[in-house]
Amino acid sequence: MTTAFLQVLLMLGCAVAVVLVFQQLRVPSSLGYLLVGVLLGPHTAGPVVDAAPVRAIAEFGIVFLLFTIGLNFSLPQIHALRHLVLGLGTAQVVLTTAAVSLIGWMAGLAPAAAFVTGAVFAQSSTTLISKQLSEQSEEHARHARLGLGMSVFQDVTAVPFIVVLPVLGVASAVSLGTALGLAMAKATLAFALVFFIGRRLLRPLLHRVASLRSAELFTLTVLFVSLAAAATTQSLGLSMAFGAFLAGMVLGETEFRHQIETTIRPFRDVLLGLFFVSVGTLVDPAAMVRVGHWALLGAAVLMVVKGALVAAIVRRAGIDMATAWRTGALLAVGGEFGFALLAIGLEARLLEDVLGQIVLASVLLSMFAGPLLIRYNGEIAAILTPRSQFLAADTTAALHMPASDPMRDHVLLAGYGRIGQGLGHVLEAEGLAFAALDTDAARVREARAAGEPVHFGDSAQIELLEAVGLSTARLLVITHDDTSAAMKTLQQVRTRHPDLPVMVRTRDPSTTNELRVAGATEVVPETLEAGLMIASQVMLRLGLPLARVVRRVRAERTGHYRHLRELFAGDPLEESSVAEGAADRLHAVTLPQDCRHVGQPLSALPLDGVAVAALLRNGRRQLQPDSATLTEVGDALVLLGPPDAIARTEARLLG
Repeated sequence: MTTAFLQVLLMLGCAVAVVLVFQQLRVPSSLGYLLVGVLLGPHTAGPVVDAAPVRAIAEFGIVFLLFTIGLNFSLPQIHALRHLVLGLGTAQVVLTTAAVSLIGWMAGLAPAAAFVTGAVFAQSSTTLISKQLSEQSEEHARHARLGLGMSVFQDVTAVPFIVVLPVLGVASAVSLGTALGLAMAKATLAFALVFFIGRRLLRPLLHRVASLRSAELFTLTVLFVSLAAAATTQSLGLSMAFGAFLAGMVLGETEFRHQIETTIRPFRDVLLGLFFVSVGTLVDPAAMVRVGHWALLGAAVLMVVKGALVAAIVRRAGIDMATAWRTGALLAVGGEFGFALLAIGLEARLLEDVLGQIVLASVLLSMFAGPLLIRYNGEIAAILTPRSQFLAADTTAALHMPASDPMRDHVLLAGYGRIGQGLGHVLEAEGLAFAALDTDAARVREARAAGEPVHFGDSAQIELLEAVGLSTARLLVITHDDTSAAMKTLQQVRTRHPDLPVMVRTRDPSTTNELRVAGATEVVPETLEAGLMIASQVMLRLGLPLARVVRRVRAERTGHYRHLRELFAGDPLEESSVAEGAADRLHAVTLPQDCRHVGQPLSALPLDGVAVAALLRNGRRQLQPDSATLTEVGDALVLLGPPDAIARTEARLLG
């Protein structure tokens, strides 16, 4: 085996072991990847992995990260959220960057180094915050919604840093103002190229690719589009991540957004892991011991300054002081995106190695302290808030903030064909919210043009279902007729959401039990339900009371359409027209005079896996005869069961 292959194998093995332990301890995986980088880096004893090729590949992790962020922040959505983005979120990033930069500059740092430090400290970990709040069952509280909203919007407001930081590294040759102006001009040009050309080309291209229904081709297309946009901005002297972000924003306006995000996520997660490994190789434990006191001071500055600024901004927005301090405690933690900005700053030579170690250690320490700050955010707010104001504050009230996917308590439709569209239109007429997934690109395009909430994607992918609100849905209805895909969906949904009601439509009544075992709450056989509807209309036409018809329909459904399943066999060539795949059949057996079972009760007959559905005697038909009924010569027993079982039973009855 080559050395390169052994290094890759070693890195993957360490990553699996460390991340496994960290996830069991409910510690963010990003910290586990950082630890892998430290262990395999040049500054620790033991095996060393060549960091150069890892960094070259890991850069694409940031590219795909910004691509997925762009998917979730399309232009219409940013316009809808403009007050929050341009208000609290932007104010927090700008003021934190400015305050930390000023402190660093006053402490003797170069202006560019102070600016990079401020930008890194301004980021917060959305992953850490959301996980900890979820464990504490606080994710719907007012301070939690506000903190998570501001944390997510940091990702958008961090994009300008990606444009500016590389420019600062080469600004010595020309004036800073000229360099920044040129960078903004290039960014505007890139924006125009990606948006105006991309809008004309990308949607038709994806429609064409999606119409072929090839998952392989769709994945290749998504990778090509994201990397082509990244190459466009790189050719203009900007970062690749910026181009990927713009491409994501363009595609975020299309019906393919959720499917694209599901497709790109495995590449993003693996490459981001490599990115954090590459950042970990920069960590020098010996140097950190020497600058440990500065790292502690940096972590204190990060948490105190950012927490206080966030509290002041939130309080300024008119929110009570207790909620403001609780929000500040959430956002005081550092974030993974800060590592990306730090890596850009180090690559641009804006920070010295020692300062980079201090900044890196400060962010790490704040992330390790983050769970404690988040867990005790209420106690922290109680200490910093006057008692009268804290008791009067409604800190558990929900904050009404616009969200990227505001649907809750809706019906999720897996498939938007004939059945799905009919169901969706009925729900809409009743004022009930729904969202649908379908793999027919033309159908999705037509539905979205009509304003219906339909997205392109394969409902058998659990991540795609989660993206359109599976966790907040009231009901999932599988309306397509692909039984294997329905089974896969059921198995995945039951693993994550065992209590969610799931209804399944099937054309083949013989799969009903299989679907129920897989986790379907209710299975609706299409052919049997159609027969039941015809029967109900017939009964109404004949003048039966509506209440009686409703009772009969309800009884048939409760009994799993027993009477509709009782079918006589016919010509095998015509069998599909009788019942699509129905397993049981009806068959009449007349008892002759010499039958040795005449005079016996029905319960004593050798019924091999079949039931007596009816008894015909002297021209009179008895449905479901009593098991104690004695047989007579000439009785016709109507047997119900599988054809082979009926054949065995008939042979035994007739000797």
